[in-house]
Amino acid sequence: MTVGVAVIGLGFMGRTHLAGYTAAGDACRLSGVYDANPDRLSGEASAGGNIDTAGSGQLFDPADVFATDSLDDLLSRDDIDAVSICTPTDTHVRIATAALRADKHVLVEKPVALSVECIETLAAEAVQSGKLCMPAMCIRFWPEWAWLAGRVRDQAFGPLRSLAIERIGSVPAWGDGFYQDQSRTGGALFDLHIHDSDFVLSLLGQPAAVTTVGDLGRMTTVYHYEGDSAVQHVTASGGWMRGGAAFRMRYLAEFEHGTADYDISRTPRLLMSVDEKSEPVSVPAGTGYEHEIAAFVRAIASGAVAPVTLGEAAATTRVLLAESGSMETRRRVDL
Repeated sequence: MTVGVAVIGLGFMGRTHLAGYTAAGDACRLSGVYDANPDRLSGEASAGGNIDTAGSGQLFDPADVFATDSLDDLLSRDDIDAVSICTPTDTHVRIATAALRADKHVLVEKPVALSVECIETLAAEAVQSGKLCMPAMCIRFWPEWAWLAGRVRDQAFGPLRSLAIERIGSVPAWGDGFYQDQSRTGGALFDLHIHDSDFVLSLLGQPAAVTTVGDLGRMTTVYHYEGDSAVQHVTASGGWMRGGAAFRMRYLAEFEHGTADYDISRTPRLLMSVDEKSEPVSVPAGTGYEHEIAAFVRAIASGAVAPVTLGEAAATTRVLLAESGSMETRRRVDL
């Protein structure tokens, strides 16, 4: 089965999804694109983004791809089986609901919404439609992060003892001012730090509590896990830095018998240190966006469940809201 896909919203993330569908090859075909700005419907790439994921030049040929500024026209097409929603956060649930009711599978960018209730409403719509509605949590699919998840689960280097994650960058300059409005974005907590809270939950389950210091633009969280076998040191630090700081994501994962050190800003990016000797780790090529989109397309073609669920998105949102509460009260918040 070749899945017909469309991308809704052609900003930085929409262009990234276009590149991901191109990388998926014959498993899918780009049948349509939508943007409210007609100037973006030419197929020409434009600048913007914290990682070079979208490429340059012509992203699609308007002669071969249905390009429109009418969402209704896009969703009415029979040659579109699935859509990527890459629009501002406060439009996600409305557009995803319309797509599900139009009998389309949905890949919706993070954060799905800023409230648990909105995500649960969308989840009910997805169940009723019988279609996939997958939150786009790309870090789970990033090769070096997927490798880490595998080593935590198979304990090839013994039990995990410590995990420290860092994700920083400048306030996004793209988005026509959207990212400067915390009431719409949830700040860096929901737009940037969400990746690490989601990864921690997917790896270790829900923590018993969180302690977070900082504000919506810059924060550090300690995730508290209980029990004798639980990892006792889990932290994530992130935010939008003033002055144009370069984007960086990194983790240090200490196991009983070695330490994994990943840093996107260096080569090699992933090192594993055992017995005082560090060696580069080989992982599959490609970005998390490409692997995420490939997994989404495979799930549609095979009739499988979504690799990431709206229930998981709701759980991550509960933790983010607890982190926000911890910052406000300057106290640990139990979950």
